[in-house]
Amino acid sequence: PHKSEYWLFPNIENWTVFACRVTIICNFILGAIFKKHPNQHVISVDEKTGIQAIERKTAIAPISKGGHVRKEFEYIRHGTTTLMAAVNVENGQLINHHLGPTRNEIDYADFLKQTVNNLAELDKIIILSDQLNTHLSETLIKWVAEEQGYDMDLGRKGSSGILKNLETRKAFLEKQEHRIQFVFTPKHCSWLNPIENWFAKLQGHVIKNGNFHSVKELNQKVYDYIDYYNKCLAKPLNWKFKGFSKGKKLTNLNM
Repeated sequence: PHKSEYWLFPNIENWTVFACRVTIICNFILGAIFKKHPNQHVISVDEKTGIQAIERKTAIAPISKGGHVRKEFEYIRHGTTTLMAAVNVENGQLINHHLGPTRNEIDYADFLKQTVNNLAELDKIIILSDQLNTHLSETLIKWVAEEQGYDMDLGRKGSSGILKNLETRKAFLEKQEHRIQFVFTPKHCSWLNPIENWFAKLQGHVIKNGNFHSVKELNQKVYDYIDYYNKCLAKPLNWKFKGFSKGKKLTNLNM
């Protein structure tokens, strides 16, 4: 089968575990929207990579006979940029963003540190993200351990302890007793992460039909859109989904 079929119809090994995790994430999102915990913030984080600065040969193609504006598909590439962004689920505000050429584990960890520093020092912070390797990095483990005053040996990457592998690192980052707690979406479930809704808006409003003469111009238009969005468009999600029934499997999934 084509690769995209695995994304549309993922092979879920344990439906009960999958359904429980989806429900937990939905509860965090709904709790934030309805402000059930005033001193707890749910922050949705991800990267939008490879955003192209495309200059179209003709900014607006000639109008068709039917009066429709046509899109110019001949273009010049001027490079790409990567956006890291964090949405505060309780109000829809984009509370932190960074545009740059890279998004390695150091970039991501620095971005999260800055994001957390934008929030009240003693408040509980839930970070929603996917399970990309850079989101389960040694750098993040060391940062969270330092924030928690964790003075025990973290082990060694690839051989022992908390740092041993992705699963041990994930378990540590998701510990409920941590002030900064990570919650990871299941694989093939990017739709569960509210930041993806915001990326879709950015794509439609700025990037899809954009005409950029440089990466610098692209970056500036993204910055301008973020300012406008936070002032005029930001609002809590109309989130109604509460999770799957544990006993009812979806018919379009390969089980």
